[in-house]
Amino acid sequence: MYSFIRSIFFRLDAEAAHGFGLRAMKIAHRLGLLGLLAPRIEATPRTVMGLTFPNPVGLAAGLDKNGDYIDALGALGFGFIEIGTITPRPQPGNPKPRLFRLPQAEAIINRMGFNNLGVDALVENVKHSRYQGILGINIGKNFDTPIEQAADDYLACLRKVYPYASYVAVNISSPNTKNLRQLQQSDELENLLAALKSEQSVLAKQYGRYVPLALKIAPDLDTEQIITIADLLLKHQIDGVIATNTTIGREGVEGLPHADETGGLSGAPVRKKSTAVIKQLSIALRGKIPIIGVGGILNGLDAAEKIKAGASLVQFYSGLIYRGPELIAECASEIESADCVSCKFP
Repeated sequence: MYSFIRSIFFRLDAEAAHGFGLRAMKIAHRLGLLGLLAPRIEATPRTVMGLTFPNPVGLAAGLDKNGDYIDALGALGFGFIEIGTITPRPQPGNPKPRLFRLPQAEAIINRMGFNNLGVDALVENVKHSRYQGILGINIGKNFDTPIEQAADDYLACLRKVYPYASYVAVNISSPNTKNLRQLQQSDELENLLAALKSEQSVLAKQYGRYVPLALKIAPDLDTEQIITIADLLLKHQIDGVIATNTTIGREGVEGLPHADETGGLSGAPVRKKSTAVIKQLSIALRGKIPIIGVGGILNGLDAAEKIKAGASLVQFYSGLIYRGPELIAECASEIESADCVSCKFP
């Protein structure tokens, strides 16, 4: 059934289809019809970052930026969902068109630019949702905030989402906000992590609950950069790391329509690059900080590959567009049945 639905949506503009598909899913959920698309998923709980996930397969940030579709997405069977990226103030994002499919490569290029309605709108949506599962909220900075003041934006978002998030993801790796990836450099990252960790301690006391922080990094890092990031994560006792965001590289899509569009490339072509970062991170972190693996998961074997590389959980977004909800159960099953002798769930 999903193949038929996809064939219709792929005839539409990518961003228009995205919005229409989410609204249709929300209606289907209200009518109790999502079960036709979402197969039953056996519970395979595991504890990561101090949270118990019903299964290790999550939805990556970007699909539901404002938390408009939390209940419907939660009904698909994900072990956790991540919404955002959200910024302190509303912003329209980059000019359209800004979302492109590359179906021959099972890939997507986007330069959305953190388009969202602002953190207050997201918080209101979370308050009105009925979802009881693990909810990650992904935070970023406004495009016009100077990079020297970026920490102020992250702290503003952290304060507002803290009471409602299961964990907070800190996005410093989108290629679509000018200079954002500069925050992955040693000095900038040192200052940001110190500020976030200090505020986390204050908020934990204020609300009487500890909400983990996870840093989301890019796949376009060399070994030295990965080791530096790992050292800083360990130094500041960050609770998790999400590897990886989209890539600015174009390996695997050369010559295809839209391949030269500016933006981040996701989907199948980023799989190997993402997994390589996970492997290096796993070694550098020595099992002390869990990794959420994301990037290029289009089937169950891709998900198991991420776990074997050192991830504790996985996420996907482009895979949902190309494969539909059946991918959730396939990944959960493959991870469970795989001989993951290296799997650890700290």
